[in-house]
Amino acid sequence: MVTRRRAPMGAGKGFVLRGLVFAAVGGCAFAIAQDANPPAAPPSKQSSSSHRSSHHIQVPVEDSSTESPELRLAEGEIEKREYADAELLLRKLVEKDSTSYVAWFDLGFVENALGKVDESIAAYRKSVAAKPDVFESNLNLGLQLAKTGQADAETFLRAATKLKPTSHADEGHYRAWLSLGQTIEKDRPEEALEAYRQAAELQPKEAEPHAYAGEIFEKENKFADAEREYKQALELDSHSTDAVMGLANIYMRGHRFPEAEDYLKKLLAEHPSEAPVHIQLGRVLAAEGKTDAAIAELQAGVKLSPGDYAVQRELAESYSTSGRNELSEAAYRALLKAHPNDGELHRRLGETLLPQKKFPEAQQEFLIAVKLKPDLGEAYGGLAFAAGENKNYALTIRALDARKKFLPDVAITYFMRASAYDHLRDFKNAAVNYHLFLNTAQGKYPDQEWQAKHRLIAIEPKK
Repeated sequence: MVTRRRAPMGAGKGFVLRGLVFAAVGGCAFAIAQDANPPAAPPSKQSSSSHRSSHHIQVPVEDSSTESPELRLAEGEIEKREYADAELLLRKLVEKDSTSYVAWFDLGFVENALGKVDESIAAYRKSVAAKPDVFESNLNLGLQLAKTGQADAETFLRAATKLKPTSHADEGHYRAWLSLGQTIEKDRPEEALEAYRQAAELQPKEAEPHAYAGEIFEKENKFADAEREYKQALELDSHSTDAVMGLANIYMRGHRFPEAEDYLKKLLAEHPSEAPVHIQLGRVLAAEGKTDAAIAELQAGVKLSPGDYAVQRELAESYSTSGRNELSEAAYRALLKAHPNDGELHRRLGETLLPQKKFPEAQQEFLIAVKLKPDLGEAYGGLAFAAGENKNYALTIRALDARKKFLPDVAITYFMRASAYDHLRDFKNAAVNYHLFLNTAQGKYPDQEWQAKHRLIAIEPKK
């Protein structure tokens, strides 16, 4: 399953009041940071006829005549993106008047723009404390707290859903409900679904609430509900990557591979540089048995996202399972350069060395694997096989005995143990294990069964 890449908290597609928004109040520009990320370019103060492109928002100021020249000067610096200068002015202003919620709010915005998240949160808290009933300051504080994973984010986002935005109320409340849903969905998914429903009612043309709701249903294995929400999202936004990836996930889990492939190919035609789409399509194609095409998509995904460690491992494994052992070996060796202490990687490299008959190298990799991860049962099995091929029969027996602590013996381990004892001329233990092998093989290993029967004739005492 692929994890979708969400937009920043509350930064819904089509929502205009994000980044840096100014309100002219008696000549004062009041900065509203509607996104928890660094601000966009400052807009002009000219009015727009379309509310979707408007950069003006009326902020309630009880008495604009009390507005200070320092505040006007600071906001002028904000408009010019001179954030460091604005910060100095605003710091002086709040030292002089700690009750100015507007100054604290502007300072919160500026600190965020300068990458000072903790200082931004502290300033927003002061703004809310000075005037608790301002929608914008509660929203921005909630967004910043959510971005940093702080528990009280919900408190301020919930407050924002109950307060009146200065302008464009439906859009503002949509932002608050959407952000609230994202904040609580991990711990309280049912409440998050209700928050997304509220957001969808406020902005019925937005796809995000449906895509996020679909993801919750998907995690709860409610695939019919998830499919409904994802398809609703696609009706509203045919380019919704989240929705397509969600549908592909649930179709894969339902073994509806052709449908998943169709959606992903359409999405890839529009977004050829999206690594997650290539990766998911590779997985779908692999499930359909289209090995070459699957590997090509995974290769494209790794090329577009070279830092994705999990997908690099997946590609290496795909090489191995498809018999491309030299490519698999190269891929695992590259991974081990970055992760030399990963026991599982050493085991995987050992496994891909075996069919290449590089038994000494394979034995070394398995030894490293069990040293790094002593409970890795599969590695002991590989070690036993490699040691047997290297004629190190004592190590084969030790490895099989160690494997038995973590995994039950099977037909082939009985045979390897019997063969090792046989080579060491311990015929009593060899015979015991040959019999155990024959009792469990059930005709699945005809060559080894023939060998076991003939060795028993040779080594067991005549009755």
